[in-house]
Amino acid sequence: MPGKKLILATRRSPLALAQARLAATRLRERLGVETELLPLVTTGDRQTEWSLEKRGGKGLFTGELEQALLRGAADAAVHSAKDLPGDMADGLALAGCLPREDPRDMLVVRAGVTQPARIATGSPRRRLQIGLLFPAATFTEIRGNVDTRLRKIAAGEDGADATLLAAAGLRRLGIAEWPGVTLRALDCEHMVPATGQAAIAVQCRAAEAAHLAGALDAETARRVALERAFQTALGGGCHTAAAAHATAGVLWFFHETTGPRRLPLAPADFDHPAATAHRLLRELGLECGVERE
Repeated sequence: MPGKKLILATRRSPLALAQARLAATRLRERLGVETELLPLVTTGDRQTEWSLEKRGGKGLFTGELEQALLRGAADAAVHSAKDLPGDMADGLALAGCLPREDPRDMLVVRAGVTQPARIATGSPRRRLQIGLLFPAATFTEIRGNVDTRLRKIAAGEDGADATLLAAAGLRRLGIAEWPGVTLRALDCEHMVPATGQAAIAVQCRAAEAAHLAGALDAETARRVALERAFQTALGGGCHTAAAAHATAGVLWFFHETTGPRRLPLAPADFDHPAATAHRLLRELGLECGVERE
């Protein structure tokens, strides 16, 4: 790989392309190589009418990119880290992440609405947490790119007067405001971000991971690895609404049976993420699928 052009597989959505360009710039500057984007359409992009909750959203936006790596059509794949399944295809590895953006969720409310009555989201994590803030609200699903979702809320489509979007995605698209809606950032104590949220992940063939890792952000990779350990531990037979977001000294955690929690982290906890996940989940009474590292 050293000295060659890097082909980066990416989804075709405007946000995915913006993120892939950020990754391409970083790799080009740090490794001194040329880069080229390979935009692909994933199953999740094609099946716009599917309910991601019912079909299972994980893997729907990553499978085609992973296949491009396995067949040698791409050297790396650029993902939103929150889209990556806990289990990775044999022969592939997560090289690392770019420095993380603002991890918070943004509440998007139609202008003039003070208490949203119908909230559009297909995410069980978001639905359960926002339901704690607006217990009288009802819910509907929403699909589409960021600008499509903003337009739908501004127009009150399907009776929805609010939705939730990642603050990082809005920033990367240069969206600080939108006609007909108001934007309100939700802190972690009110809405625990999804595992990997706001991190751009670079995936590659396992043999090339060490080479790419040096060009990426080590601290973001450590935090995302810990978050993914919780995702993996809870994945063994437990299909639940859960979230984990790690900072230097705090793990923000949400599970449908515990609600939002704030758990202290020591520096050593990042060295053995699976063991840390096992310990903290056991303390919370959640041991479904957990195995020691």
